[in-house]
Amino acid sequence: MKKDKQKVIGEELSDERLKALLTLQPAVGSSRDYHILSRAYRYLRADDFARFIPFYLEAGLNLDARDSEGKTLAETITQHHHGEPYLKALTDTARH
Repeated sequence: MKKDKQKVIGEELSDERLKALLTLQPAVGSSRDYHILSRAYRYLRADDFARFIPFYLEAGLNLDARDSEGKTLAETITQHHHGEPYLKALTDTARH
């Protein structure tokens, strides 16, 4: 299991910068939806991640996409010490 790392604190990202993540392409044979969502989780602060989720959904991408081991990002996040605000962003969005 990978060690948790704190997100870098900096300026709030513009909507355009957040939407740029939607153009990421995965390795051949990998889930594009999962790749984009996991990159956003790894590189965004929790507040920016919460702002990103509606753009992700508007693009028709799946919050329940699975990695190569069959796990959703929410399942992976539950294993991370600092993952709670990210998991909250995913579950709050899923309820609406």
